[in-house]
Amino acid sequence: MLIGYARTSTTEQDYGYEAQVEALERHGCTRIYKEQVSSVATRNELEKALDHLRQGDTLVVTKLDRLARNVTHLGTLLDTIEAKGSALVILSFGGNTLDTSTATGKLLLNMMGAVSQFEREMMLERQREGIAKAKADGKYRGRVPTAQRQKDKVLALVKAGVAKETIMEQTGISKASYYRLIR
Repeated sequence: MLIGYARTSTTEQDYGYEAQVEALERHGCTRIYKEQVSSVATRNELEKALDHLRQGDTLVVTKLDRLARNVTHLGTLLDTIEAKGSALVILSFGGNTLDTSTATGKLLLNMMGAVSQFEREMMLERQREGIAKAKADGKYRGRVPTAQRQKDKVLALVKAGVAKETIMEQTGISKASYYRLIR
């Protein structure tokens, strides 16, 4: 049985989500588990898909990044899949399909997983360097706290005579933030 798994990180990624489901259907997946959740969050549908795998089944994903967060996570998932006597197929793998039921497929997957993790770590390193330079140049201040962004709104509500509790409820700020802003 071919079991599909589709995932996007946010609910705004509708077209990518639909494209994954369509690709899995075209490939012949008879059951598709799908969710729109960050890769670091609990992925209930992935767990269901893994639980559903039986001897001879194949888990199918459109891309590697839809399945695993990093090489360690990929290894854990592969161990789970192999322990069930199942395989993994990645449909979009450099223009080809990768199948872990073959020795070559397993080798390529491990190599590409390592390269993907390396790329991610390099991107994060460049991001940290850019932030450090921007801070040194006085151009980076970081994110303005929510309460500070709402200062004008809070002060306008106070001036209009709105009760403290109502202001805190409407703006979502704490009592401490309320008093800090009206000082």
